[in-house]
Amino acid sequence: MTSNERILSPFTLPNGVELKNRLLMAPMTTCTGYYDGTVTSELVEYYRVRAGSIGTIIVECCFVDDLGLAFPGAIGIDNDEKIAGLAKIAEAIKAEGSKAILQIYHGGRMVEPKLIGGRTPIAPSAIAAPRDGAATPVAMTTAEVEAMVVKFGEAVRRAIQAGFDGVEIHGANTYLIQQFFSPNSNQRDDEWGGSRDNRAKFPLAVLDITHKMARQYADDAFIIGYRFSPEELEVPGIRFDDTMFLLEKLAARGVDYLHFSVGAALRPSINDTSDPTPLIDKYCAMRSDVLAQVPVMGVGGVVNAAEAEQGLDHGYDLIAVGRACIAYPDWAARIAKGENLELFIDSTQREALNIPEPLWRFSLVEAMIRDMSMGEAKFKPGLFVETVQDDTSEMVINVSLETDRITGIELASAPQSVEFTSSFEEIRDRILDANSPHVDAISGATSQSEAVKKAVSKAMLKSSKARVAEEGGDVTAVKNYDVVVVGSGGAGLAAAIQAHDEGASVLIVEKMPTIGGNTIKASAGMNAAETRFQRVKGIQDSKELFFAETLKGGGDKNNPELLRRFVENAPEAIEWLARRGIMLNDITTTGGMSIDRTHRPRDGSAVGGYLISGLVRNVTKRGIDVMLDTSVEEILFTEGEVRGVRLLNDEQETLNVQAKSVIVATGGFSANSAMVVKYRPDLEGFVTTNHKGATGGGIALLERLGAGTVDMGEIQIHPTVEQKTSYLVSESIRGGGAILVSQQGKRFYNEMSTRDKVSAAIIALPEHYAYIVFDEHVRAKNKAADEYIAKGLVTSASSPRELADKLGIDHHAFLATLERYNGFVEKQHDEDFGRTTALRAPINEGPFHAIQIAPGVHHTMGGVTINTETEVLDTEQQVIPGAYAAGEVVGGIHGGNRIGGNAVADIIIFGSLAGHQAAVRAKRR
Repeated sequence: MTSNERILSPFTLPNGVELKNRLLMAPMTTCTGYYDGTVTSELVEYYRVRAGSIGTIIVECCFVDDLGLAFPGAIGIDNDEKIAGLAKIAEAIKAEGSKAILQIYHGGRMVEPKLIGGRTPIAPSAIAAPRDGAATPVAMTTAEVEAMVVKFGEAVRRAIQAGFDGVEIHGANTYLIQQFFSPNSNQRDDEWGGSRDNRAKFPLAVLDITHKMARQYADDAFIIGYRFSPEELEVPGIRFDDTMFLLEKLAARGVDYLHFSVGAALRPSINDTSDPTPLIDKYCAMRSDVLAQVPVMGVGGVVNAAEAEQGLDHGYDLIAVGRACIAYPDWAARIAKGENLELFIDSTQREALNIPEPLWRFSLVEAMIRDMSMGEAKFKPGLFVETVQDDTSEMVINVSLETDRITGIELASAPQSVEFTSSFEEIRDRILDANSPHVDAISGATSQSEAVKKAVSKAMLKSSKARVAEEGGDVTAVKNYDVVVVGSGGAGLAAAIQAHDEGASVLIVEKMPTIGGNTIKASAGMNAAETRFQRVKGIQDSKELFFAETLKGGGDKNNPELLRRFVENAPEAIEWLARRGIMLNDITTTGGMSIDRTHRPRDGSAVGGYLISGLVRNVTKRGIDVMLDTSVEEILFTEGEVRGVRLLNDEQETLNVQAKSVIVATGGFSANSAMVVKYRPDLEGFVTTNHKGATGGGIALLERLGAGTVDMGEIQIHPTVEQKTSYLVSESIRGGGAILVSQQGKRFYNEMSTRDKVSAAIIALPEHYAYIVFDEHVRAKNKAADEYIAKGLVTSASSPRELADKLGIDHHAFLATLERYNGFVEKQHDEDFGRTTALRAPINEGPFHAIQIAPGVHHTMGGVTINTETEVLDTEQQVIPGAYAAGEVVGGIHGGNRIGGNAVADIIIFGSLAGHQAAVRAKRR
């Protein structure tokens, strides 16, 4: 048999599947996915043209979790919405006659925070990767490890449903699976770490669930491969003996091939540099009879038939080809014809070779890669100068755009400080990396971040209009929509997403210059009972208890029908978010709740920014239209129903937009001091935690249609507000174990009571303020505390006595208070004030922290009346056709006092419900 005949001959895998030859295209990062991990048409074509003559294509690694992408432009398989795009790749490959295998992975500690919106990576242990600037990851809990195995399983299911012939489990390149097996990155002391057997449990568990999913969703022809890195340089680290131990266990469970991950197919050991023996030779000599039944694949340095043949001679059964397949899309056909190839690419042939531009730039200049949009150009190239305002100053920002990407963001004029420059550079890099302004704000620099994002958004809009004009289009034409959503907080975004997903055309109108409304300031989390995340953590809860505690907290003034809908729909709202990549899987508690049911991001950070970031990603992905700096002057109402809206944009243009339904989600009126005092004269002079757009405009719009209102005098003050900045200190800090002390150094009330009662207790103090006191243990569990420290709101000290001295508190009284409280924690019984929740740990771990706080206007429970379908009701309790409302603009749900964590639940539950109802109405008309 000739060289070409051997490498081109069919090969049968252990499961009986025949590959038409022994050649496979290696999985290689292209960085060509959208910012959210979905597939571009450019990527589909890249794989299509490389299929056909080669037997199998292993598609680049797909992340199984939204914290798992290890490079910009990565594609994902972390939710069901990704299936359709991936199916296009599988179909394209298979239509040309090649097998399609999808590699799945999680980057673990190799993930850079900037790729995941500034969040912290996760890993087996809190040990940073051995490279400059590597972030220290968060160690996964046992429950999170088990959940990650399930995520790999779900990824396999999605790969099957997308039509792939198999999956390759990526256990190499120091990503998460390898991290679990490595004694360097895994220093756990539970069942997932320690001994070599324990460290092998995670890769074996991933293989087991892969088999389970294949049995359930595929047939016996489904291919399961495993890629591994044979050694690590680190001490301690994986050695070749360790690898053979793992591979034997994998073989015993059943795999269809094993894939060496090495830079050169015949590479020797990187540990024993005195031995030139190729590792494949050692592998063949050391493997058992069982392992010898598993085909092994080599990769690295294969350009011509000779290198492939040499690999087979050393014991490889299959050969993966990397860069040569980029340079020559028809590489296998050229080899079959006997061509001798030189590895180079003509610099003028990128388009002809179907090489995506991100891959092109990555390969040639090793630069940071930005997601690229597919299809025709979106922008007119040029430099756009935008003037924007943050909370304190004006900025002039130069935004450079090419036809399909953001290429530069520079400060032309702004305040000069190290902190300002640093945070600007970080938000700039996030936007450039994502090729989108819709990224997470910088912790501690939210206002500045939003201003920069606004500048980029304005530039993109101007550029798009310029392109339309250049192409002869009408830039003044006004589109009509099925649904107009007024307000871009959580309720509005949820409504828009749901309406779009049910087939409606949607416009979001926001009077402020940035998306997010008051939701972006939310801190504690989202309440829900009987959720799967509670079950994972062993939390026993019930909807009935949730209902009873919310009703009690609201002083029995809640509308019982709305409250019942709220409680019943809450766990599904958690899942609604999860299906859209927004995971609230850490759980704490708030005042008035007896059970941990406040769901928040896994790192304990404030829920608002995370939630808005995730919702905006979903809005952007769907291409939902958004108009910022645009106010609604009137809701158009003719012939007995809503017909649209009259808008006034920032260019002072009046636009009439026709719509079949209008959803008002404009929030409350806490920032309208005149309106607050109208209903509650006793609140004159109180600061507010709300953003300046919370003025009650939506209530006024709907009242002009005849809408009724309820509970307008029920206005909540939040007990823990820093008075100089009006910055709210999250209830999760108290829920994490903090206490409140007076200027006399004494506790004075149950910190976990409802907000109205705690606020009244603070107001009753002689000084009318108090201190929220917590230690390092509480800070470490609540990322929001880092933002308070960064903003200069926190007084810190190495000891309680020093802290008392800094606060001007009698240290004897303060120390006695801490000692007494710590005793209550130990006994889990508060003899002084009856606190029964959040007695989590003694306050005894330095440094110690305190924030001076007092109450501030926080939430308006009153608003327009709706029914349980979110339809707006008039003063006679009759439906106003076509008008819907959700969020704080609505009254009745929370009664006389809102429980912390219920506002976020409210906006998602009723926002998504309003979107559904509006879309249904649009279909009927």
